[in-house]
Parts: sequence; structure tokens; C-alpha cells
Amino acid sequence: MIALHKFEPLEAAVSLLYPPVCTICGGNVRAGDYLCNQCEAKVVRIVAPFCQKCSEPFEGSITSEFTCANCAHRTIYFDAAVSAYRGRGIVRQIIHEFKYGRQIHLRHLVARWLHAALDDERLRGSRFDIIVPVPLHATRLRERGFNQASLLAALLSAQTSISSKPLLERIRYTTTQTALDRSERMENLHNAFRLRKNADVRGLRVLLIDDVLTTGSTLSECARVLKRAGALSVYAAMAARA
Repeated sequence: MIALHKFEPLEAAVSLLYPPVCTICGGNVRAGDYLCNQCEAKVVRIVAPFCQKCSEPFEGSITSEFTCANCAHRTIYFDAAVSAYRGRGIVRQIIHEFKYGRQIHLRHLVARWLHAALDDERLRGSRFDIIVPVPLHATRLRERGFNQASLLAALLSAQTSISSKPLLERIRYTTTQTALDRSERMENLHNAFRLRKNADVRGLRVLLIDDVLTTGSTLSECARVLKRAGALSVYAAMAARA
């Protein structure tokens, strides 16, 4: 696994030696930024109307609350899943580089997008007792070297002062979800997670964290395990909605 305590000083040294540039186009940016103004303008924010359950945007004229086809006719165990941005174009490229390209420094930008999701009206006034990252199977964790959800949860915890703990574990290695449809994803994930030994979520209001929501099957299965163990509520927040 990548040791962040060794990686972070290297990040600081690089930022001093090299001027910051846009991750996408290489243009000039201010210190601490990752995108120039032109590329930032291409990032698509999710705005109403959208599904109240999973944040899937509705591209049309509708004024009432609705549930999308992705959530209809199946049991969703999380109370709501919020995202601030569409996982397309630049957002998809940044998350892909962070997740698969081992560009660990991009976690800061992705975490900003994640934090923006907390401004969602469905979460306003909500209080959370614990932040829980979606876990990776041990095999995939060794392959990748880090769990992107854990890195994002740690940054969000520092920003919100809500404790982050890895209370879930993935006990069954599953094939990649990328090429699967909704029903296949649900079947692929059945009984793939469990609560860690000695973890206690009874009566807790949980905020589940991941990088991207596609169909919500992973989040729903995690929420099912948490609620079955006694969690009072389980909301989910992601940086992007595919």
C-alpha cells in the first residue's frame, strides 16, 4: 500500500520546485488549484431536477420531486445519495487519473467536489456521527495500493471534524462493475460486505463515502449491512454521479 505519511512531504517539495499548472491543459493556475478557469468552467454541476434517491439528473422540464428509473422497482437501502458533479468529461478524467493512474495528489481536488455535495438540501440540518468509506477487497487493495474512498473520507473528516472509521470490509472478491448492468451489479455484490469485528453502529447516523455513483448498487449493499447492524440512518456522498 502507498504510505501517505511518506508521500505528503514529497508533494510539498514538488509544489515548491515546480510552478502549479492545470492538470488538464497545462495552463497556469493559482497555488493550491488543479484546474485553470477555462477547464473549471467545463466541470458540470448537478442541478435540479434530479432523483431524490440517487441524484440522477433529469434532462427535461419537471417541477415535482421524482424517483428515476434506476431506483424504481427495487429496494434501495441508503436514505439518499448525493453528488455535486456529473462524472463526465474533465471530472471523469480527473477521477480516473486519481483512481487508476495513481495520481494521489488529485485526491485533494476530488475531495473538494465531495465536500461540495454536502451542501445538498437533502443533507442540510443533518448531523452525522461517523464517516464510513466503501471498502475494497484486500486483493484489489494490494493491486491498487490504496483505497480511494478511504483517502477521500480522511480528507472529509478533517474538513468536517466527523470521525472516519473503516467499519466495513469487503469479504468477497467481485468482478469489476464497469461492464455490468444494474441487475448484474446487484447480483455481483450480494453478501460482498460485512461489518468489521467489534464494530458497533447501533443508533449511529452514518455518512457513507465513495468516489463515484453509477447505479448505487455498491452503496445500497453497504447501507443494507449497516442498517441491519442497527445504524439509525445511512446517507451517501460521492464526488460525482456517472
